[in-house]
Amino acid sequence: MSRYFEQLEKSLIFVPESQPFRMCHASNICILPNHERMAVWFAGEKEGCDDVSIWSSRTKHGTWEHPKRVAHDVEEPHWNPVLYLRADGKLLLFYKVGRVIAEWYTAIRISEDLGRSWGAPDKLVAGDRGGRGPVRCKVVTLSDGSMLAGTSTEKGRWTAYADRSTDGGKSWTLSNPISIEMKEQTGVVYSEIPLSAQSFCGRGVIQPTLWESKRGQVHMLLRSSEGQIYRADSSDYGVSWGSAYPTGLPNNNSGIDVVRMKDGLLVLCMNPISENFGPRTPLVLMVSDDNGLHWQKERILEDAENPFSDAAAEYSYPCVIEAGKELYVSYTFNRKSIACNRLVRRGSI
Repeated sequence: MSRYFEQLEKSLIFVPESQPFRMCHASNICILPNHERMAVWFAGEKEGCDDVSIWSSRTKHGTWEHPKRVAHDVEEPHWNPVLYLRADGKLLLFYKVGRVIAEWYTAIRISEDLGRSWGAPDKLVAGDRGGRGPVRCKVVTLSDGSMLAGTSTEKGRWTAYADRSTDGGKSWTLSNPISIEMKEQTGVVYSEIPLSAQSFCGRGVIQPTLWESKRGQVHMLLRSSEGQIYRADSSDYGVSWGSAYPTGLPNNNSGIDVVRMKDGLLVLCMNPISENFGPRTPLVLMVSDDNGLHWQKERILEDAENPFSDAAAEYSYPCVIEAGKELYVSYTFNRKSIACNRLVRRGSI
C-alpha cells in the first residue's frame, strides 16, 4: 500500500492515432496561475530526425486540448523542452536544437499569454555548443530568488553542471564541472549521428535534477552510465559543487526526476533497473523523509506490456512537480503518447 500518496487521475494527453507524428518523448509540465496544466514534449518521425519539433498541450476545465506544434526553428531535430513560469507571469520555453548531441545549443522562447502564443526563438547563451540552461529536468527557483538549471555535456566524458541565473533567465553562469571517476574510459569522443557513439558509448553523469533543502543548500541527483544514480551537493546556492558520489539507487542510464514537497518529503521518479541502457520499465515513485539519505518505494506507476505493439514497453523520462498537496507526474508512454498522473497526499482529501 502506498504510504504517502493517493492517485486521483491518470490519463494520456492525446490518442496516438490522432497525431501527425509517430514518436514522442521527453515531456515537461507546469501548473499555470489558473490551476490548469501545460505540457511540452518533442515529437516527429523518429528521435533525431530533422522533422522532430516541440509540441504542446494544455488542459481546459481539466481536459487536455489537442496538441499543437510550438517550435521548429530550423530543419534539425529539436529536443528536451522545459517550461518555467517566471514571477512576472511570463512563461519561458527552453529546448535543444541540433543533429549532434555534443554540439546542440539551447534555444528559448517567451510567452506573455501563458503559452497560447510564443515570441521568436533566441539562443539562450551566445556561442553555445553543447547545451546551456536546463538539459532536460525542470528549473528550480531557490530561496534567494535565483533560477538554477541542471545541465550537462556529452563531449567525450559525460559531465554535469549547474547553470544559474539571477536576472530571470537573461544571463547564466555555469558552475564547476561535476564528473565521476571511472576505472575504464572509452576512446569514443562523439559521433556525427545523435544516438550512436555519443549516447551509447559515452560514460559519466548527465541530466541533473535539483532540489534545495535549506537556504543555499542545493542537491542534485544524476543519471549515470554506471548502473546507479549519483549525487552531488552545494552549500552556496549552486555556484560550486562537491564531487559526485554513488547513492546505491539503481539507474538504467535513463532520465530521472525529483521534487521536494513543502514539508520536506522528496519524491523521486525512476526506472529501478541497474543495467546500462536496460529496460525502461517499470516506472516507480520513491520517497525520502531524510533529504535523500534513505529511500523507500512509494508506488509503481507503470509496469504493463506495450499496448501498441510487440516492442518492449517504455515508461521513461519523467517530470515530477508539486502543487500544494498535489503531485503531478508526466512521462513517455511507449513513445506513442505522454501520460500524466495526478496524486494527492493522503489525509488531505
